[in-house]
Amino acid sequence: MTTISRKLQLVHDRIAKACRAAGRDPASVRLLAVSKTFGTDAVMEALLAGQRAFGENYIAEGVQKILALRAWQAARVDEPSGPDASALEWHCIGPVQGNKTRLVAEHFDWVQSLDRLKIAQRLSEQRPPHLPPLQICLQVNVDGGANKSGLAPADVQALALEVAQLPRLALRGLMAIPEPAVDFVAACALHARVKAIFDQINDAAVLPLPMDTLSLGMTADLEAAIHAGSTMVRVGTAIFGGRSRAAG
Repeated sequence: MTTISRKLQLVHDRIAKACRAAGRDPASVRLLAVSKTFGTDAVMEALLAGQRAFGENYIAEGVQKILALRAWQAARVDEPSGPDASALEWHCIGPVQGNKTRLVAEHFDWVQSLDRLKIAQRLSEQRPPHLPPLQICLQVNVDGGANKSGLAPADVQALALEVAQLPRLALRGLMAIPEPAVDFVAACALHARVKAIFDQINDAAVLPLPMDTLSLGMTADLEAAIHAGSTMVRVGTAIFGGRSRAAG
């Protein structure tokens, strides 16, 4: 067993244990492997271990990996055995600037960091018609950090209504990256605020389809996020190790 495959198994064990503690089915929580700053080789190692969903903060870096793995897959058309890189699911989890929307629309499967209508409109217009709709999560600035991306909680429903009407996009849920909490109880409370917004919008039945994805929790706080109701945890350090450069 390789280092990354062993670490993936440990993360899956943590998810299963947290789900049991919260009285939930472990199958109700998906693992997103955050591969930012790590090369294609690391993604390939995780792919060989069975991981299929990957998150990238840096758009150009993510596109480079996506294209490299597509090329690798195309070069092995006569090798039916082994992992299928075409089945990978790529999530953009970092800020999306206006000059990068086409790259995101053309290459990624999900955007979890949407917080502006203008960006949503550009993604909708630039999503190629031969691809499935771009799956969208709205990012919530749940603890009000002045320098953080995300919508104020009071603004989430209004943008959700707008995004749900755009063609070539599919609104799936909410994402948040709260500041580190002092303990488990405090972390649960932060994540529970996002869950409350999620439930409030779904209970109001104002969207064409209810949201089904709550992307909360990372390496340090995935247990608290699962306790609060997360359906997707975004884990990088516990799988790939420490970052080689600062996140952005």
